[in-house]
Amino acid sequence: MAEHKWQIHAHRGGRFEFDENTLSAFQASYAAGLRGFETDVRMCKDGALVIMHDASIERMTQGTGEIEEMTEAELRQVRTKPGNPILFLDELVAFFADKPGLYIEYEMKTDPSRYPQAKLEEYCRKLHDSIVPHVSEDTTVLFTSFDKRPLLFFQQAFPDAELMLITGQPCCEATIREALELGVRRLACTWDGSSRTAVRAAHEAGLILAGWPGHKVEDYLLGVALGFDHLCADNPVEVLEFRKKNLAWLE
Repeated sequence: MAEHKWQIHAHRGGRFEFDENTLSAFQASYAAGLRGFETDVRMCKDGALVIMHDASIERMTQGTGEIEEMTEAELRQVRTKPGNPILFLDELVAFFADKPGLYIEYEMKTDPSRYPQAKLEEYCRKLHDSIVPHVSEDTTVLFTSFDKRPLLFFQQAFPDAELMLITGQPCCEATIREALELGVRRLACTWDGSSRTAVRAAHEAGLILAGWPGHKVEDYLLGVALGFDHLCADNPVEVLEFRKKNLAWLE
């Protein structure tokens, strides 16, 4: 298990520092020393799995349209605003495959309006089968979501998968209960509004906690103080360098 206390993970490859969710972002954050990563996966019209947070490509690219309504061929013609190609899941998996000791969160972007149950199950099976056979040595892979439906399906179809519920709420009695009732052992929640008492209660209940959002070094320090296990960072290189310089005892 490639897990370390207070591990930094590069949110969308480090979206404040690099071209979000592109291969160049993951290459750069890895080269800078990051070993924790988070990304988002959608399924395009003809079934290819695509790395993109938004349904619409307009914020990130020079094109227009929505991932779920475009074909793989159409998406491969699109470039991000800095000029990078859209990243497909198989390309990211190939990049990680020969790198041991990673922590990777794959967020399942399965909003119900775009992913009715049959499509959801197709997506989940493709996601699992595209990733799991290629996981590198000593690497922890998580399948995560705000949407409980893919988490429930993974529990039935792939009971050995590591799952995490994401919530926009703090760590508290309600979110701890929600994760436990769902039957997952990982919870991602906001550190704003969380307390050390609640984090301690979550740990005592057997949960592993990831905190977000991480925009500044101060956010990382708050996460450490609260006791979160994994800490999201949009500025992961800045946080990593700060940690090496000022918090050597965390290494």
